[in-house]
Amino acid sequence: MRPADPESTERPGGPPARIWRTARSIAAAQLPCGAIAWPDGHVDPWDHVECAMALSACGRTGPARRAYRWLRDTQRPDGSWPRATARDGTVTDTAAESHHAAYVAVGAWHEFLVTTDRAFAARMWPTVRDAIGWVLDLQAPRGEVAWERDAAGQPGEFALLSGCSSILHGLRCAIALADLAGEPQPDWELAAVQLGHVLACHPEAFADKSRFAMDWYYPVLGGAVRGAAAAERLAVGWDTFVVPGIGVRCVSDQAWVTVAETCELVLALDACGLGEQAVGLLRTTERLRYHDGSYWTGWQYVNAAHFPAERSSWTAAAVVLAADALAGFSPGAAVFRDIPAPAAVGPAADPGACGCAPDSADAIVGP
Repeated sequence: MRPADPESTERPGGPPARIWRTARSIAAAQLPCGAIAWPDGHVDPWDHVECAMALSACGRTGPARRAYRWLRDTQRPDGSWPRATARDGTVTDTAAESHHAAYVAVGAWHEFLVTTDRAFAARMWPTVRDAIGWVLDLQAPRGEVAWERDAAGQPGEFALLSGCSSILHGLRCAIALADLAGEPQPDWELAAVQLGHVLACHPEAFADKSRFAMDWYYPVLGGAVRGAAAAERLAVGWDTFVVPGIGVRCVSDQAWVTVAETCELVLALDACGLGEQAVGLLRTTERLRYHDGSYWTGWQYVNAAHFPAERSSWTAAAVVLAADALAGFSPGAAVFRDIPAPAAVGPAADPGACGCAPDSADAIVGP
C-alpha cells in the first residue's frame, strides 16, 4: 500500500504505485521556494516545467502549484526567465532561451487539463502572455525563432529545430489559454502557422544539429509533423538513434542512451499512433530505474556505466509523462498528442507558395 500523501489528489484510475514513487522522487528534489533543480543545483525553466507537469499528472497538486508559483515569482519584467538560477535564487546565467519561456504555456495548459481549475489558469495567464510576447519578439519573418537572447540582450544568430518545435507546442497551448482567458491572440495564431510551416518544410532555416536525436523526433513531438509524414520521419531515423533493447542515443555517434530522449520518443510515437513501438521502447528505461523511483539520466552501454553519474528530476518527469501518455491515468495524458491547432490562415498555410510538397499541408497545422 502506498503511503499517505497529504498533498496528493487521489483520482480513480490514477498512476500505478511505481509511477507514483517516481513522482515522489521529483517532489523530494523540490526546494522550499518551489524550484526543482538539476542534480548540480541549478534551475532552468524548461526542465522545471517538465517536473511540474509530472507532479500534476500524479495528483501531486501542492508541489505542482508551488512550482508554478515559482515561475510567476521569478519571471523578469520582459517576460523571460534566466537560463540558470542557483538554489539560493542567485542568477548564474542571465541569458534566456526562447523554448524555455514558451514551455511555461505547455505546463499551464496541462495543469488546466488535469484540474479544470479556471482560477489557476487565470493566475497563470499574465505570465504566459508576457512569456509568449518575449518569445515572438525573436521570430524571424520566415517563421523560425532565434534560440536565445544573450546576456547583452542580443538575439541568437540561429534557430534550433528542436527548440522551435517545442515553441510551436507552447504557442498552441498559449493560444488555447488565451481563448480560455477571453483574450484571443490572432497574431499568435499566424505566428504558429508560420512556425509550423518552416518546421515542416524548411530545414535550412535551422542550425544543423542532426547528430542529436532531438532534431529527429521533435518536429513530431511538437506537432509540426504528424500522420504519415511523422511515421515516415521516425522510421528513417530509427536505426540511427534507437539501440534495440537499450534505448535512444542522445547523439548518433556516441554509445550513450538517455532515459529522457527515450521517453520523448515514446511520446512522439504515441502522438502519431505507433503505440506498440512506444510501449516496447518505454520498457527499456526500467534498467535505469533506482530503488526510490528516480532514474539515472543515461547509460554508456559500451563501458556499462551510468553517464552522467546522476539521477535527474527531469529524467524522472519524462518517464511519468510517457507512462501517462500510454496508460492515460491523468486527464492531461494527451497534452503531446492532441495539441490545440490554430486555424490555417494566410499564405504561410499554403505549402505550394514556396514549392513545398502538396501533402505537407496536414503537417503544418498538426492533428
